[in-house]
This record gives sequence, C-alpha cells and structure tokens, in this order.
Amino acid sequence: MSSTASIGARLERLPISSFHRYVIWVLAFAFFFELGDINTLSYTAPAIEKAWNLQLSAIGNVTSATFLGMFLGASVIGYVSDRIGRKRSLIFTILIYSIFSLLNAFAMSMTMLFVTRLVTGFGLSAMTVVGITYISEVFPAKKRGTYQGLIMTIGLCGIPITAYVARFLVPVAPWGWRFVYIWGALGFIFAILAGRMYESPRWYENRGRLADANSVMTAIERQVEIEKGPLPNPVERVEPAVSQRGYGELFSGKYLGRTLVLLVVWILQTLGFYGFMSWVPTLLVAHGFSLVHSLAWSSAMSIGAVPGAFIAYLLSDRLDRKWLVVIFAIAISICGLLYGLTFKTAIIIVFGFLVAMFLQTFAPLLYAYTPELYPTEVRNSGAGLVYGVGRLANVFGPMIVVAIYNHYGYQSVFIYIAAAWILLAIITAWFGPRTKGRMLEILNSAEASEVGNQM
Repeated sequence: MSSTASIGARLERLPISSFHRYVIWVLAFAFFFELGDINTLSYTAPAIEKAWNLQLSAIGNVTSATFLGMFLGASVIGYVSDRIGRKRSLIFTILIYSIFSLLNAFAMSMTMLFVTRLVTGFGLSAMTVVGITYISEVFPAKKRGTYQGLIMTIGLCGIPITAYVARFLVPVAPWGWRFVYIWGALGFIFAILAGRMYESPRWYENRGRLADANSVMTAIERQVEIEKGPLPNPVERVEPAVSQRGYGELFSGKYLGRTLVLLVVWILQTLGFYGFMSWVPTLLVAHGFSLVHSLAWSSAMSIGAVPGAFIAYLLSDRLDRKWLVVIFAIAISICGLLYGLTFKTAIIIVFGFLVAMFLQTFAPLLYAYTPELYPTEVRNSGAGLVYGVGRLANVFGPMIVVAIYNHYGYQSVFIYIAAAWILLAIITAWFGPRTKGRMLEILNSAEASEVGNQM
C-alpha cells in the first residue's frame, strides 16, 4: 500500500477526540473574526460615506478593493500552502487580516482605506482557503461536513455580534466606525493558538516527507488512544500513487470539468451573497431609511446567520452536499426576491432574516464541498483558485449593483441577485459531483466518475 492511502486510512478510523476539538475551537474563532471582518465595511459604510461626504460609487470602489485583495489572497495562498504547509499558512493569514483590520481603523483618507482593505481582503480569503482545506484533510469523511458545519456555526456568530458592535459604536460619534475595525483585529489571538495545532499529515505525505507524516500521525493516534482506547485497524481502500502536481492538474482530465463548475458556482455565489450582505445597510439608507434604523434592521437580520450555520451542521452529512447546495440556493433566491419587492418594515426584517439564515446554511456546505473535489496534492491550489476567482468577480460586483440601482432602482438590484442564485442552482444540479460520506482518496481516485456522471 502507498503511504498516502495509509495516512488517509489512519485518519479515517479516528474517533472525534481532543485533537479534533482543539482544531474546531481554533478554526471556529479564526472564522468568527474573519467572517465578522468581511462584513465590517457594510456596517461602517453609511457612516464613512457621511463623515467623508462621499458618493455611493466611492464606497463601491473600497468594496471592490476588498474583493480584489480576496482574489489575490486566495490565489496566492493556494500555491504557497501546498508548498510550505497548512499550519504555517494559517498562522500567517490570520495575522495578516488582524493587523490590517487594525490599520483600517486609522485610515485618514479613501486612498489609505482602499489600500488597507485590499490587504485585509488578502488575509481574509487566504485564511478561509487554508482553513477549509485543513478541515477536509484531518476530519473523517463521515463527519467532515458535520464538523465543517459546527465550525462555521460558531464562526458565523461573528457576523451578528460584529453587527451589534457596529450598531452601538458607529452612532456614538463621527469617528465611531473606527472602533469596529479595532474589534476585528482581535483575531490575532487565534494565530497564536494555531501554533499548537499539528501540521496536516496528508500534506506531509504528499510532499514526500514520509517520516514527518508518520511522526505527526503517530502523535495524533497516541493522543486519541489515551482518551478513547485502542483504535480499529486502518481500512485500506485505494492506492493512489504519490505525485507532485501543479496547477495544470486542475485543468486536465476529470478535474477540468470540476474546476469549471466550481469557478462558475463561486462567481455566482459571490455576486449573489455579497450583492445582498454588503449592500443592505447602504441601500436602505439610500432608499430613505435613517442610518440608525438601517443598522438596527441589518443587525436584526444578521442574527439569522447563527441558526443558518446550525442547519448546515445538522444536515451536511445526512444528505448529499450537492443537493443541499441546490436547495438552499433556490431558497435564497426566493426569499431575496421577496425581500427586495416590499417596503414594509416587518416583511423586510422577516425575509432579510431568512436570507441571512439561508446564506449561512449555504456557505458551510459550499466550503465543505469545494476541497473534496480535488486530490491532496492540489487541494489547496484548487480551492484557492475557485474561491479567489469568485472573489475577483466581486471587484466588479459593486459596480454592477451601483449601475443597476442608479438606472433601474432599488427592486431591480434584488431581481439581479435572485437570478444569480437560480443560475447557480441549475448549474450545480446538472454538473456537480456527489461527495456524501466518501473518503477523499476514493473521491479523487482514478476510478472516480467524471463530473456530470455523478448526479
């Protein structure tokens, strides 16, 4: 047997233990500040616009800078992490977004805020790519989606909590928005705690560092055995050859189809997700609601993120993730359209809550689904590429929203968002592979079916 299969089989047999629980808590709170920070601009934008006397298009430019940074971060870190390791990459990326979140608070001009948000975006998306890849590599297949959902449930609490931090801090003074970015810098604590995590033994093995892979795997097994007793024998299921592959692998064989599907899905997800989440407070103000009411309603809606992620935690390993992605994309489309077609406060809050809830059910499912479709050698590169291109799409996303709003009005923005989600659902249903409960090595073995034949 190859050591790749052996490492995979040894990881698959492990019961959930303190090793896994430590990963859960560190990554959950790294995501807590990462997901909160992604949304800080949407909560502070109306105050910045007023304090600096800006046009709506200027806010769109800073939003575009954030997503340009996210594209660069996701694209670069995929390559880097596949070479220097998941653990070091995770620590580095958390520090980047924490440090530059702090620097956002001291921005004195739109130019400086543009630059600091660009680098913050780099760290945010890079951390996401490394985090979801690490989870996919150390959790057993039958529990992978469940614990991805749990991590995201905790992490997504960062969105409503950050919303309420903004709700109370932004209105206190013209410069109150700066405190929201200081809050986001607290993620650095979890860069320190990540130093106690193990490197992914799957990554070690695929870099040819067999002794390191075995050493880490043995230490993990020893820790689990102390808590759980003797472990069952590993079950060897496949024997993939160890190889060193590059980006070209993503565009060859069966991975070409998977890459193209994921690229389109992530582009549509980004346009639909951030078309709603990033613009709700600003569009409400532009449409005539007060800043205080806009922040209050946005904060109330954001609470939906927590039950949404919990739904993903409950469902992820019970149904195939492909079909869950389709179902919740359709639900987001319907609720988002109903949200945009009404001007009644109660209905805005109810459907806004449902959109936020379903968005955060959808996100952990897609985060779990994406890295499963690639082999270990290019898993982080593949996840980074499709995630990064998706974020690159939102460099233009704010321009699209502003153009639609200026030319066709408030409701047309939400018709555009709903259309993006419906198209995503159709593409995933037709072309997306199934992954439920399948060991990563089996899913990516030579015998795996082609995209489009796994529906």
